[in-house]
Amino acid sequence: MKNFALIGAAGYIAPRHMQAIQTTGNSLVAALDPNDSVGVIDSYFPEADFFTEFERFDRHIDKLRRDKDNKQVDYMSICSPNYLHDSHMRFALRSGAHAICEKPLVLNPWNIDGLIDIERDTGRKVNTILQLRLHPSIIALRDRVQAATGDKKYEVDLTYITSRGHWYLQSWKGDLKKSGGIATNIGVHFFDMLHFIFGDLQDNIVHHSSETKAAGYLEYANARVRWFLSVDIEDVPQAHREQGNRTFRSITVNGEEIEFSGGFTDLHVRSYEAILKGEGFGLEENRTAITTVSAIRNATPLGRQGDYHPFLDYHLAGQ
Repeated sequence: MKNFALIGAAGYIAPRHMQAIQTTGNSLVAALDPNDSVGVIDSYFPEADFFTEFERFDRHIDKLRRDKDNKQVDYMSICSPNYLHDSHMRFALRSGAHAICEKPLVLNPWNIDGLIDIERDTGRKVNTILQLRLHPSIIALRDRVQAATGDKKYEVDLTYITSRGHWYLQSWKGDLKKSGGIATNIGVHFFDMLHFIFGDLQDNIVHHSSETKAAGYLEYANARVRWFLSVDIEDVPQAHREQGNRTFRSITVNGEEIEFSGGFTDLHVRSYEAILKGEGFGLEENRTAITTVSAIRNATPLGRQGDYHPFLDYHLAGQ
């Protein structure tokens, strides 16, 4: 049994990590979050020590590291706001623990280089949650692409709308410097998925970018991709809104819808199982996706010209 610590225990994604730690037969011994609304811990590890101040958490982790009864933390799971991931991974490695970090790994590709240096210095490893790489439908599509013959590229449309209330832009997620913007916050795992399936990134064009939505064009070794991401309820197609749906997700490949709405419930557990076997996704596996979202964040949008996503014709009409 391995000992885990968790940073960001009050966040949306933290319960999935708690469940994965429990399901894989391990123990959460300490957790940190400045927000003390963490009663969910009782459902998994009620005996875990909890801290709202990093300094006290740091002292506790250090005491465990020096413990002669082998209570030191083996893995530190990081579910904190995006802009803190880099710092918290560094803390984990320097504390003698391996890191397990949620997406996005970091906000800029050069941060990966610094983490590689710290991995080398400490002998500890950064593992990342790239759960879509473990999804059966995604793996099947990748196998199909790799088995195909010829040099014709697939035509792909990616549409992902996950509407959020007014709170979103008032939270750290609405701060570009903290979240990295829409493409980073809700899109980075999709961009990793596209790289995983279709190969090396060759071109990256942004057509639109705002606080609530972004769209562009990506070309990979084996695909041409038009993408649209949004947190605006008005972008959900009317027929879906009328059915009470606040989200809309679609990936088409050569006009064929790829169904992967199911199969998500155990992907964090499967990620943890792979990590504990030494088969997790490391720093370099993240480089293409992080480079992609960093370039999107710093690009000048072209507007509706070239090969843009068809949703822009409706959702940006008159702009």
